Amino acid sequence: MTTHTRTHALAAGAVGLALLLASCSSPGQDGGGDGVIDYWLWDSSQQPGYQQCAALFEEKNPDLRINFSQYGWDDYWTKLTAGFIADQAPDVFTNHLAKYPQFVDLDVLLPLDELEATKGIQDDEFQEGLADLWKGQDGHRYGVPKDWDTVAYFYDAQVTNAAGITAEQLNTMDWNPEDGGSFEKIIAHLTVDTNGVRGDEPGFDKDRVEVFGMASEGAGGSNYGQTQWGAFTGSLGDWTMLNENPWGTHFNMDDPKFQETIGWYFGLAEKGYMPKYDTFNTQTGSYQQVASGSAVLGMNGSWMISSFASLPDIELMIAPTPIGPSGERSSPFNGLADSITKFSNNPESAAKWVAFMASDECQDIIGEAGVVFPARAQGTKTSLETRKAAGIDTSAFTMHIDEDTTRTQAVTSNAVDLDALTQPAFEAIYIGQEPVDSLTGLNEQLNRFFELAGE
Repeated sequence: MTTHTRTHALAAGAVGLALLLASCSSPGQDGGGDGVIDYWLWDSSQQPGYQQCAALFEEKNPDLRINFSQYGWDDYWTKLTAGFIADQAPDVFTNHLAKYPQFVDLDVLLPLDELEATKGIQDDEFQEGLADLWKGQDGHRYGVPKDWDTVAYFYDAQVTNAAGITAEQLNTMDWNPEDGGSFEKIIAHLTVDTNGVRGDEPGFDKDRVEVFGMASEGAGGSNYGQTQWGAFTGSLGDWTMLNENPWGTHFNMDDPKFQETIGWYFGLAEKGYMPKYDTFNTQTGSYQQVASGSAVLGMNGSWMISSFASLPDIELMIAPTPIGPSGERSSPFNGLADSITKFSNNPESAAKWVAFMASDECQDIIGEAGVVFPARAQGTKTSLETRKAAGIDTSAFTMHIDEDTTRTQAVTSNAVDLDALTQPAFEAIYIGQEPVDSLTGLNEQLNRFFELAGE
């Protein structure tokens, strides 16, 4: 299938969904009725904190009640989309930057700056850069930030100490796409084959690895490498995924520096230092791989701190992302937000709940729960105090805020359609079915969407 036909086919799918949603655009049957605000979220570890917020909210608003629904990640988005089509969507739901552009395109979200309780919310109430990501191309706000996240490497210090790798070495790693720098030397040394030979020793068998120096989080095509290669491409210097963010109109995956970095990153699997794609499929994600002892360094987001901290019999440490060719570290910068659907029977009541979740009062509660970094400065401070009291050093995540080395996740229109192209393209490179320069063709396909939008 040619690029032009493939693009039109995907666009037609989005149009079909849009038509279905347009035919179901009346207020929902249940959401917001009788003072009940239906609220959906996917992270079960965050639910207890928000239930505490709901109890306080209901005390202040005795005529309103929050009804929680929690689903796993995959089921969450399937049920949400089905709810939009069937006119049974919630009043309020936790939204994600990778998903919300398509909901804006499909016109199923309410502009929060037009509702009484949320219209006065200002960008500077939150961590710098967060609020702007949740504004559509029309300038309206479609999500109120609830938290923020960066990435780092989780590891068991007992394992690294036994290998002779110090915390100082891990905290000062650097990388480059030519030889991988000290980062590649470290993960090579941490890799051990089934005969006990390390990855930097003679006789290492890359096809029979028992412990990988670095865990795998997959190919990264569906999240622009957030917990895979994004920290590396972000530290190249002047390279960016889009010509502008949010709502850029041109991808830069054809850049030689980007492709060289992607080639080096997936080459780590070929060298045996990171699981190959088939190995990854047997152990889903860095958390499981570090927990099982099959990998040492596991890149993941700050939202996973409490999960890693709960692992038994490990001495949890967190190392920052390596310093890149730019001379700085980098981390993808993301954050969740709460959005209100057009299907709510009582959007003003829903807006009160959204505004309360974004307040210092609720975000302090979330900070004390110690699961995520709340979006407001006060909530972040509370969260850091909670982690410090628990003996967890989170500076590997917060240094990116302090040093201004974050790269915001790419936000643009046609998100679902673009994902249908990027996910298999990066998987094909990871597997070895396609060369890294196939990204040039992918880039042309992605940019074609924007050209068609202007026709």
